[in-house]
Amino acid sequence: MRLFIAIALSDEMKKALTGLMHEMKKQGIEGSYVPARNLHMTLAFIGEYDDPGKVKQVLGEVPLPEFRLSLADTGNFGNLLWAGVKGNQKLKTYVKGLREALAANGIPCDREKFVPHITLARKTSGWKGRQLRVPKAEMTVKEASLMKSEQKNGGTIYRTL
Repeated sequence: MRLFIAIALSDEMKKALTGLMHEMKKQGIEGSYVPARNLHMTLAFIGEYDDPGKVKQVLGEVPLPEFRLSLADTGNFGNLLWAGVKGNQKLKTYVKGLREALAANGIPCDREKFVPHITLARKTSGWKGRQLRVPKAEMTVKEASLMKSEQKNGGTIYRTL
């Protein structure tokens, strides 16, 4: 099964990001937009792994400090557009410890530099030179979740395990 660890977003945060995506579409930015129900912030991508119980155990051993998550800007990785969050040392420290704990337990995960972001759209075009105003939105983060990604009816469904 395809697994990742993520922060589920509050309804307020999803509403703000959905509004931003609507504005992007009005500006002529084309692409494959993420459905509101799938908006999240990935902390550690694991990929194909068949022992979710082991991942849950490690997740439970790495304490997540409560912190505020605030939207800050937009950015891109190639043709993938995302919303960023304000610099947050608690978040960065947690992700570093989480990824180290996963690796120490033989669980594969991404080791690239953590860039906190929420993917809005993939395979985009028409966005260069556009000014995107990120709405003000913030939430309190109290937990991270183990998520499963499944392909169904031509789309992707994320489910909390």
